[in-house]
Amino acid sequence: MTNDSTIIENETVRAILTRHSVRKYTQEPVSGDEILTLMECARFAPSGLNNQPWRYVLIQNNETKQKLSKLTHYSEIVKTAPLLVAGFLDAAASYNREKDIAAIGAGFENILLAAHSMNLGAVWLGEILKNKDAVAEILSVPKNYELMAVIAVGHPAEDSIRLSRQNERNDRKSLDDIVFWEKYSEK
Repeated sequence: MTNDSTIIENETVRAILTRHSVRKYTQEPVSGDEILTLMECARFAPSGLNNQPWRYVLIQNNETKQKLSKLTHYSEIVKTAPLLVAGFLDAAASYNREKDIAAIGAGFENILLAAHSMNLGAVWLGEILKNKDAVAEILSVPKNYELMAVIAVGHPAEDSIRLSRQNERNDRKSLDDIVFWEKYSEK
């Protein structure tokens, strides 16, 4: 196995190993083409039976962001991010809740990796789930939509890039702490 500090010269692996959460953004808007690319990447996430149980609400309106910011400890991120992507599980499209939630997580990761590869910053916000019913009401989504997370996206502020990279690289557990070989017995 490679260690954490090895950046393999593979474009995809490099993106995975260098992606980091960005929590501060410039006020430059995320372009329509950038948004469509992020959503296209989310759409191509794997899902069981290809049921694609995800639904996304794109939020750029400052009044809506202000309302949502009152529902989380991360209010400053929610208020200042040029784009919020609220991801929902559509219960009507779901065939297996656990598998479908994992599929939505794969879609979120695709968004995060795509944003990183496009020199955008993004962060996955899950703490807002404690107020998922209020979020659903603000966004006027159907009753069968359940909030899974919100992703904040924007052009990273310079100090955010430096701090995020430094903190996240130092906080990763070693492979020895998280990877175990299957056990077998020799005869």
